[in-house]
Amino acid sequence: MRRGALLLVAALGVVVAAPLGWSVSDHLERDNDFCNGCHVEPGRPLHQQIRRDFDADSPRSLAGAHGSAHLWDRDDPSFRCIDCHGGATLAGRARVKALAAIDAFWYVMGRFEEPRHMDWPLRDEDCAKCHKSFDSDDALAQPSQRFHSVAVHNVDLAVRCVECHRVHEPAGSADTHFLHTDLVRGQCARCHPEFQEDPT
Repeated sequence: MRRGALLLVAALGVVVAAPLGWSVSDHLERDNDFCNGCHVEPGRPLHQQIRRDFDADSPRSLAGAHGSAHLWDRDDPSFRCIDCHGGATLAGRARVKALAAIDAFWYVMGRFEEPRHMDWPLRDEDCAKCHKSFDSDDALAQPSQRFHSVAVHNVDLAVRCVECHRVHEPAGSADTHFLHTDLVRGQCARCHPEFQEDPT
């Protein structure tokens, strides 16, 4: 009887705490400074540089270009970390919340270690929340950027967005959407032999 009562109390606690935690974290993560409260500290290299690039007046990376973009369809037009890293589906959102809860637990315990690389990279659906198409009629497409206007490139190749568009690594220029030339050539070479490196 006592064990059953304890299990019932624990289950009720989870039923109440989970939605409350979800709601509170939704509110908190709207502020980049909240995210960076744990991630940007002296001696923690990954996010320090990311935040500097994100806030820079002249974007040096795709993330920086997003940081200087404005989203006019909401009350707060500033771009936030969570806009990309929040998960696009319910399952993706739940994954992000679970990872954040684990990180928060270790942070409170004094044993949080800043990641040096991304364990859960962005998925295509995270990008597609805003970038639904990239054809020649897309306002974001440059006249010289015709890759996405070929249907086979968008569907059949199984090339993830981040394989060409590295978000936080400075490279290229805004005119080329900060594409890394070597990475792009490597992807093109999968189907186009003329892009393969000459072995001699």
